[in-house]
Amino acid sequence: MSEAAPIRVLVADDHPIVRAGIAGLIDDEHDFELVGEAGDGEQAVRMAAALRPDVVLMDLRMPKLDGAAATAQILAAGSARAVLILTTYESDDVILSAIEAGASGYLLKDARAEEIVHAVRLVAAGEVALAPSVATKLVAHTRGEHRDAVEAPVLSPREREVLALVAEGLSNPRIAERLFLGEATVKTHLGKAFEKLGVRDRTSAVLTAMELGILPPRS
Repeated sequence: MSEAAPIRVLVADDHPIVRAGIAGLIDDEHDFELVGEAGDGEQAVRMAAALRPDVVLMDLRMPKLDGAAATAQILAAGSARAVLILTTYESDDVILSAIEAGASGYLLKDARAEEIVHAVRLVAAGEVALAPSVATKLVAHTRGEHRDAVEAPVLSPREREVLALVAEGLSNPRIAERLFLGEATVKTHLGKAFEKLGVRDRTSAVLTAMELGILPPRS
């Protein structure tokens, strides 16, 4: 049986010492391959287009082009499978801009090494990786703006249960195992939840459900 291909990772951060530390963390994992390091947003876009990584680990505040704008360009061009934001900034507007750009994960730089590694694996597999504090802040922000204007859709108990496990970072096979369901049934419940919430991906589904009070903010 052939070994699975490594997860190819591009690291983008304008601080050389921080970038080197993150790159070293990636390089130490047997199932990761560090394909490059970018020092600004424009370089990240160019390198992603040339290297086609699976995951870009992206800082938000960078010269020439900020991380949110770089994320949007990389994903629009199909240059990477996913972008995982790794930042020191928790301000609502900065993080919200990354969500709107399409990032699949949002971690703070004080996260433990194993949390970062796990998040890279999650987003590479098409899952969601959210730092609890970031998710809570985003939910509070969006509730403040839209609470009175948006009526929460009614999700079935099973749809809420599946979505709650997505929020925990579980993949569809893991959810199926946890709930004793077939994987196709999990996908059906998730698809119905997406339709009711008016979203197209797992990240948006979780955040929207938290915003509307269908799921509790993570703590």
